[in-house]
Amino acid sequence: MMKITKESLDQFKDKYNGDETNRAVQNAIAKVGINKSSLDNNVTRRHNFVFSDETKKGAITNQKSSGRCWMFAALNAARVDTMEKLNVETFEFSQNYTLFWDKLEKSNYFLDSIIETVDEPLNSRLVQYLLMDPVQDGGQWDMFSGILKKYGAVPKAAMPETYHSSNTNELNQLLTAKLRDFAAKIRGSYKEGKTTNQLIEQKEAYLYFVYSLLVKTLGEIPETFTYEYRDKDKEFHRISEITPREFFKKYVAWDLEERVSLINAPTEDKPFGKAYTVKYLGTIKEAQPVKYVNAPIDALKNAAVQSIKEGEPVWFGCDVGKMLDRESGIMDDRTYDYEATLGESVELTKAQRLDYGESLLTHAMVLVGVDLDEKGNPIKWKVENSWGDKSGDKGIYSMSDKWFDEYTYQVAVKRTFIETKWLKSLEEPVIELEPWDPMGALARLK
Repeated sequence: MMKITKESLDQFKDKYNGDETNRAVQNAIAKVGINKSSLDNNVTRRHNFVFSDETKKGAITNQKSSGRCWMFAALNAARVDTMEKLNVETFEFSQNYTLFWDKLEKSNYFLDSIIETVDEPLNSRLVQYLLMDPVQDGGQWDMFSGILKKYGAVPKAAMPETYHSSNTNELNQLLTAKLRDFAAKIRGSYKEGKTTNQLIEQKEAYLYFVYSLLVKTLGEIPETFTYEYRDKDKEFHRISEITPREFFKKYVAWDLEERVSLINAPTEDKPFGKAYTVKYLGTIKEAQPVKYVNAPIDALKNAAVQSIKEGEPVWFGCDVGKMLDRESGIMDDRTYDYEATLGESVELTKAQRLDYGESLLTHAMVLVGVDLDEKGNPIKWKVENSWGDKSGDKGIYSMSDKWFDEYTYQVAVKRTFIETKWLKSLEEPVIELEPWDPMGALARLK
């Protein structure tokens, strides 16, 4: 065992002071921080926010202080079809409506999982994982697809934002505390000899508390609603007494069964061309489990390009915090030249970043354009974010193709945009991943 000695510290000090550039870098970092001091201005020149192929998009949205990025991204992609059908310049769905159902369904999913694992030791890795973060804001594509299938969607006017839909921390903290309280009571009842049916009855009583809390913080759910609007030609329209499911079916008209999630996890334990799911990952208990096909990164990019060329925006999940200059909205693998300022850069491969906990899916956005070279190869990608219009080009980000390679993990597209060889795995047995696998990470960055 080696310990830090005074001699080693003296050597470090002498070596540091022997490089005159260290003082200049130290002063710069002290003034503006590591990232701004390391920002490579040459990267900025490569991002002119001009793209050869683009889809339609609506006005930039803002998830505010919530982790609903996956909802915003899915609804921002879906609204393009709604805008076409209603003949409007822009449109926004209610993300509060889907948040309500996500919280209620996640609470039910969690309590069911607690009942399923009552015979597990409390200190088991599985039970502790379930208790860690049962009802946070995050999610993945298939989880939101399940919400849309069961509950549909409504315009923002039908269920507008509240304080707690835009600021979810207090709600999440209280709801998490109560769910852990309920979990303790369920496990206690099991020790007292209660049957599974009795535990389920106990759970139903707990779900009423969750429901009442959500109504008080997010508002009442509209069973039917009337939507009034003026189209591009200034003509007035009224859609009367329609249900959320009817609205989604008529004014989005997506066949959610035809949308497939591709992931790129180039780790040894996940061969390409196989379909995967994650144990205990979901929102709606009776919905189809999360399922995605692992494929090379080019398969994800090719599918995204085909979708964009057909005018279809693409929901995608990535590790947005890596090599992002939030102010300019530039996502580039060379955004920060850490080697110039710090002497070394991080040299982990994408697979190593997943294996060693350095990267995972953290955020979902929408691909609304791509810049292709003369041979049809992507140069950079146009990204619609949901952080408002104060960053990037009024809310639009520019992502280099290399950044896509390194930090994009998931895209959801129509089957018709995916090569047949990658779809074959959907007909084979699905491989189950452990709940703590990095591909079970949820998009929830604020």
